[in-house]
Amino acid sequence: MSRASGAAHSRVKAGRPYPLGATWDGLGVNFSLYSRHATRVELCLFNERGREIERITLPEYTDEIWHGYLPDARPGQRYGYRVHGPYAPDAGHRFNPNKLVLDPYAKQLVGQIKWAPHLFGYTIGHKDKDLSFDRRDSAGYMPRCVVVDPAFTWGADRSPAVPWDRTVIYEAHLRGLSMQHPAVPEASRGTFSALRSEAVTDHLKHLGITALELLPVHAHVDDQYLVDKGLKNYWGYNTLGFFAPDPVFMSTSTIAEFKQMVASLHSAGLELILDVVYNHTAEGNELGPTLSFKGIDNASYYRLAEDRRYYINDTGTGNTFDLTNAGALRMVMDSLRYWVQDMHVDGFRFDLATILGRERAGFDASGSFLDAVRQDPVLSQVKLIAEPWDIGPGGYQLGNFAPGWAEWNDRFRDNLRAFWKGDEGQLSEFATRLMGSADLFDHNGRRPAASVNFVTAHDGFTLHDLVSYNDKHNIENGEDGRDGSDHNISWNHGVEGATDDPGILALRRRQMRNLLASLLLAQGTPMLLAGDEFGRTQNGNNNAYCQDNPINWIDWERAASEDGQQQSQFVRRLLALRRRYPQLRRSRFLDARDGQGADAAHWLRPDGQPMQEADWHEPQHRALMLQLPALPHDGESTVVESTQLLLLVNAAAESQAFAPPSADNTPWRLLITSVDDTPVQPDEHGQWHLPDRAIALLASRVGSGQ
Repeated sequence: MSRASGAAHSRVKAGRPYPLGATWDGLGVNFSLYSRHATRVELCLFNERGREIERITLPEYTDEIWHGYLPDARPGQRYGYRVHGPYAPDAGHRFNPNKLVLDPYAKQLVGQIKWAPHLFGYTIGHKDKDLSFDRRDSAGYMPRCVVVDPAFTWGADRSPAVPWDRTVIYEAHLRGLSMQHPAVPEASRGTFSALRSEAVTDHLKHLGITALELLPVHAHVDDQYLVDKGLKNYWGYNTLGFFAPDPVFMSTSTIAEFKQMVASLHSAGLELILDVVYNHTAEGNELGPTLSFKGIDNASYYRLAEDRRYYINDTGTGNTFDLTNAGALRMVMDSLRYWVQDMHVDGFRFDLATILGRERAGFDASGSFLDAVRQDPVLSQVKLIAEPWDIGPGGYQLGNFAPGWAEWNDRFRDNLRAFWKGDEGQLSEFATRLMGSADLFDHNGRRPAASVNFVTAHDGFTLHDLVSYNDKHNIENGEDGRDGSDHNISWNHGVEGATDDPGILALRRRQMRNLLASLLLAQGTPMLLAGDEFGRTQNGNNNAYCQDNPINWIDWERAASEDGQQQSQFVRRLLALRRRYPQLRRSRFLDARDGQGADAAHWLRPDGQPMQEADWHEPQHRALMLQLPALPHDGESTVVESTQLLLLVNAAAESQAFAPPSADNTPWRLLITSVDDTPVQPDEHGQWHLPDRAIALLASRVGSGQ
């Protein structure tokens, strides 16, 4: 290895502090790294075999940024840094130049972490633990950063820019979506190239999906304890590189593969939303490895406890990113803009987003990061979705984010599960959730679309398992079943797991349809978990974060089965109705309780009389009707005449007769029902009869578009 020789010093130029990262300008590469507390930064160059061939000290330090320019560097150059400074954990500093660290702004990484004691800044097993100092070189166990050429011909690519009130989100994992898809070439499965397959995009379009939300695709680390068990951090919520796609998702050697995927999705009319994890990194707590931020400027990038040897752990993962620090905040903002401007992403779902708004005194909807995003001319125009909770103090903030943000609504999830399970006292909240959760979101000009409604997500049971298991079955995760939530609000309907009992199977199918109908006909933004449209199972595993195998991969054979096709057709029909009838996707909150005015939603008892206050609070009441007023043609729906809708809901354990209100001498007509084994139609008295646990949507004054 050649150290920083006189020749190396003679060719390295001062360069510029901005932009941060490694930037190819057509003639050479500018290298720039933020570190407030470092005393020296060395740029390490590697050949393609991974051998360190040169070490160059960055010559300039401007406004807390180290920088230099190499006129002979080119795209494809592999590099990393060694950062000098105090190793004083008690003061929050963990500099160790024996450890190769990754550029936080690296646009591409090659290779994976190879777990070894060399990766740790301290000597494992030493009596002083992290206060000790380890002198072993970690380069042989680290990935490499790669200088990229950003040039790409986007052609006529444009974001579909789907309005919020017409957005339908499909949450999926990139590998899980494609690993078992028969129409995806085997070499492309599990990679960005897989989503260029028309078979995948056609499935989403045919369902009525408008936005694909991918679980994290940023470069991440598989935790050592999982690797030792032969498992992986499949979900990827353990980010190491916030600009670089994970190498495991690439079937080619350049990041153009990601851009090609985005262009294909946009061509199909689909938006791309990325699940992003800016609340913590993969470096863990004081006993974690030194991979990037910890060795670059630990005291600036992380929130430290009063005893600065230790980390504030509001994430439950060992550390918390410090977005009150200007350098860390700038990195996150630059990352987000990069994915929008350079990679053409259409939006983000922010993991544990409460942390992103937590200032020193607690959560603040006008905190540094949240305000920075809200005022940003680029980021304020894309879809922003918060997971509005974390495990820190005051961590549950559902409904408290600022205008411009949508939020995952777990109260919608829990209420729908409990209501259709048959729990008492759920009817009043069910009505509130069905109408867009105005109690949470109707303030500051926020709209129903701010409520991202879901019944299932990656974390927890699939829809099939929600109606098939009372308890979690997580033994495959290697933690003796201790992991995963015990609060599933699930019901196996008589048998735990698989059964051939036709009665139980029929009821499970109906319950899945009840939940799907409630989700997709509710006001707000619906989110569907990948595979729920045809009844995907994880065999009762409600925490499959570490399973990169068929437990998590979409079973496309099941999708092609008779049951799978029937359920998919039910979802397609629901989403077609949602598109057709504008009152199912109102952009403003309806008056959902007093029943006054043209925009009122009328709540009726099964006998056709208006719901009274006492009716809402009767614990045993599980049936009602919702009458949605006719609306003028909105220019988007296919209905020529205005149409009023009537939703019949029966979550009781016995059949129920419904007496619909008069429909201006136009008979009510069935649009869709969860009942698949008996006809649903009016009797001679005009009453509609639903069996136990069923839902139906009726319409009157249906025009020629029907």
